[in-house]
Amino acid sequence: MDKIEQTARKWLKDRGVTPDDIAELVYFLQQQYYPNLTKEDCLQNVERVLSKREVQNAILTGIQLDVLAEKGHLQEPLQSIIQSDEGLYGIDEILAFSIVNIYGSIGFTNYGYIDKQKPGILAHLNDKSTGKCHTFLDDIVGAIAAAASSRLAHRSTDSQ
Repeated sequence: MDKIEQTARKWLKDRGVTPDDIAELVYFLQQQYYPNLTKEDCLQNVERVLSKREVQNAILTGIQLDVLAEKGHLQEPLQSIIQSDEGLYGIDEILAFSIVNIYGSIGFTNYGYIDKQKPGILAHLNDKSTGKCHTFLDDIVGAIAAAASSRLAHRSTDSQ
């Protein structure tokens, strides 16, 4: 594991997100389609997604912007937009799409669904009462889960 991947994984952990948390989201998305799906299958796909450089770059960029906003280190009006996770600010989703695209268009539907439902760790990341800014991180985590779900679906189709 190189320095970029190590840092991306550390920053996720520092912000309270584990690969197991993301695997839970994958399970949520895919359990109805794969009756024999295990959490280990989900985790394996999450690990593969996390090993991609594009994903690591998105993690580093998004978390850094969240942290800067949390500390009040961005200039206005960007500071207020990111800190409040303004509804019309779509750059956080655009960054997430760079992850979703890795395994094809099925990732978009997975991402859209999980972004609306906000199960598991996503509910926590969207809780504004924690004092933390997760404007980018919630979308990145959802996108990793969507990409891992897409990877799982592609691999399942390939094995039939």
